[in-house]
Amino acid sequence: MTEPQYKRVLIKISGEALAGDASRGLNFDVINSVCSVIKKCSDTGVQVGVVVGGGNFWRGVKDGGGKMERTRADHMGMLATTLNCLALADVLEQMGVEVRVQTAIEMRSIAEPYIRSRAIRHLEKGRVVIFGCGTGNPFFSTDTAAVLRAAEIDADAILLAKNIDGVYSADPNKDPTAVKYDSITYDEILARHLQVMDSTATSLSMDNKIPVILFALKDPENIYRVVMGEKIGTIVKEAQ
Repeated sequence: MTEPQYKRVLIKISGEALAGDASRGLNFDVINSVCSVIKKCSDTGVQVGVVVGGGNFWRGVKDGGGKMERTRADHMGMLATTLNCLALADVLEQMGVEVRVQTAIEMRSIAEPYIRSRAIRHLEKGRVVIFGCGTGNPFFSTDTAAVLRAAEIDADAILLAKNIDGVYSADPNKDPTAVKYDSITYDEILARHLQVMDSTATSLSMDNKIPVILFALKDPENIYRVVMGEKIGTIVKEAQ
């Protein structure tokens, strides 16, 4: 069997993706498919951390904008990510995978508080670690949380599983001439204001020299393909 391309990865999964076509709530057919691929990666010896969004339940800026104080709306979004973390953890455990959920906001009855050294120890023991509550701070996206956790656990790459199959020169749903990139630099992303991650997340990944691979979660097997080194989606990296 081909050796994995990466030893330790941070997978960022959008909350909307876990809802399937419904866009709200949880679709357990989708979650089972995603978890089976995470198990497959873990079984090859790859150490897997996961950050999941909460947009299938609540998006702080979008749902609370103009109606709520931003900090409180963002805190609600952090709680939404925890719902998704627990769902993923439960399905993975049913598949026989050892899992730990760590949250940036303490909720000791249902999850461990995030502690970097403990998270790394779990990974070294082959456990999948799911990080909830984003960074624990308002005004920061879960994409930024994914980059932050990836930097903290010394991940080799960030796997950005989204509802689009790569980085395009424009929105492919609005511009039929949009071109998909196989590879692009952090600087180009920032200069062209391309919608990959928010600028804070992009700058943080650039500063820490962590490659980001963006691909479609529609086929969850793409996670395994990327881990094994197959060219899927778009890789965002340093200029050569």
